Amino acid sequence: MTINVKKCTKEELPTLQKISIETFRETFESQNSSENLDAYLKRAFHSKQLEMELSNEFSEFFFVYLNSEMVGYLKINIGNAQSEKMGDESLEIERIYVKNKYQKHGIGKILLNTAIEFALERDKKKIWLGVWEKNENAIAFYKKMDFVQTGVHSFYMGEEEQTDLIMTKAIN
Repeated sequence: MTINVKKCTKEELPTLQKISIETFRETFESQNSSENLDAYLKRAFHSKQLEMELSNEFSEFFFVYLNSEMVGYLKINIGNAQSEKMGDESLEIERIYVKNKYQKHGIGKILLNTAIEFALERDKKKIWLGVWEKNENAIAFYKKMDFVQTGVHSFYMGEEEQTDLIMTKAIN
C-alpha cells in the first residue's frame, strides 16, 4: 500500500471539483435535506469559486492517493484566507475529506500531518478547524489527534444555519 500526497495545481480544478463534491456528498447527504445540500455544493464547489480559492496565495490544496487512486484531499489557509480571524500564528484546516471507504485507514492522519508540516515550515504555533457538531466520527478523530474545542461558529448548509465546533491544536 503506497500513500502519496501532492499539491493540487490550477490545471487540476476539474479533479478537485469532482473529489470535493463526491466526498462532501457522501459525508453529509444522509443528515441534510437534498435542497440545502445541493445549494451548498453549487455555491462552494462551483468552478469559479474553486478557481478563486486555488489562486489565493494564502490557501493550498493537497490530494492524497492510495496506490494510484485519489482518495481524498486537504485545504489549508493562512493569513487572511482563514475563515475566522485567528492571527498570523495560526493555520486553518478548512477541508479534510477522505472517501468513506478509505476512512479509518490512516489517510486522515497523513493529511493532518501534511497540514502540521506546512504550518511548522511557516512558523505557525497552532492549527485549527471547524467541524460540524453532528459529525461525531470527525470530532472523535480530532480529539484523538489532541485537538480541543475552543469555540463555535455558524456554517450555512444552503439556508440552514448549523453549528461548527472550532477545535485547536498547539504545535511546536
